[in-house]
Amino acid sequence: MKTRLLTVAALLASTASAHAVGLDRSGQRIGILFEEGNRVELSFGYTDPTLEGTTQTNPAFGPLGGQSIDNVGDSFLIWNLGLKYDFSEKLSFALITDEPYGSDVFYPGNPAASLLGGTGATVDSFAVTALGRYKFNDNWSVHGGLRYQEVSAGVTLGGAAFGATNGYSSSFGSDGDVGYVIGAAYEIPAIALRVALTYNSSTTHQLPTSEAGLPIPSLNTTSITEVDTPETLNLDFQTGIAANTLVFGNLRYARYSDTVVAPTGFTGLTGNPLTDLEDGYDFEIGIGRRFNDKWSGSVAIGFSTVGDDNFVSPLGPNNGSRHIAVGAKYDVNESFAISGGIRYTSLGDAISSPGGNPVADFNGNDAISVGVKFAYKF
Repeated sequence: MKTRLLTVAALLASTASAHAVGLDRSGQRIGILFEEGNRVELSFGYTDPTLEGTTQTNPAFGPLGGQSIDNVGDSFLIWNLGLKYDFSEKLSFALITDEPYGSDVFYPGNPAASLLGGTGATVDSFAVTALGRYKFNDNWSVHGGLRYQEVSAGVTLGGAAFGATNGYSSSFGSDGDVGYVIGAAYEIPAIALRVALTYNSSTTHQLPTSEAGLPIPSLNTTSITEVDTPETLNLDFQTGIAANTLVFGNLRYARYSDTVVAPTGFTGLTGNPLTDLEDGYDFEIGIGRRFNDKWSGSVAIGFSTVGDDNFVSPLGPNNGSRHIAVGAKYDVNESFAISGGIRYTSLGDAISSPGGNPVADFNGNDAISVGVKFAYKF
């Protein structure tokens, strides 16, 4: 039961998330480390979000109020590659590549004739994680290792809502840093029970920054912006509840309040950073079942936490989310398996508020994600 069902549970976890906790994309999953035997896994996830809104009717906005805002969320593709190898019955190793963080947001429209048109943000990342796991016995184990991570980004602020910073842009070049991962797990193999706690340290990136569009020419300079990615904590659990049936789940905490982007020129003019992110939690629980020697399936539901109020940055116009995901796994033979899944995410309503001033309402939005995973045992 354990071997056949865990791949399905892991697929649902690795299917591209849609605006869950902060900028999370992969969730920094390490489930391959707990699979039996040597294996290679390759997975792809695609997300198509819909983030539409309407500018608020306000006498101060004049004719720019009450305008529809077409979809600002761009679709995106992520991929993960993992290798797991057993050196002995007690010691194993895993190498995992993923895209832990990302953002693709752009507001259509003319910055000179709209409140938010031309505003956008992109965040790209890449990480390679090397992990080792040591089993003291059948119940207790520890795991840990190092993660090399690169981050780059770009931001534009467009529209009358930004006042003096309308037309501002900044480009943050790529920079890498090394962090660490540490954790422990408790298992009862007879009932497929496992509880694993994993801590991921933050990484610090010195991003080469180029700014333009500020009204004071001397502020449009090149500089270095120091940005910390969030430290995170993942609690993964599972247990068999009946023959060929498994319950699984995950609780993730991300400390995004430490992720502050404060480029020199923008902060010098406004006195504020570009970002104002809140810490967040993401929770998922599901059930998996093996139907026969070839087929397994699973279903999961989850949510991400909602902020203290509905005021959010235009660069992330949703407040929390809820989702449901369905997956299936087909064992082609003893060595090769294919998994697939689909996830529907309902994105929480929010008010786009540059500088804390309410400008646009985003209600009733959602996202569709699909994923596929190929696993080979050797």
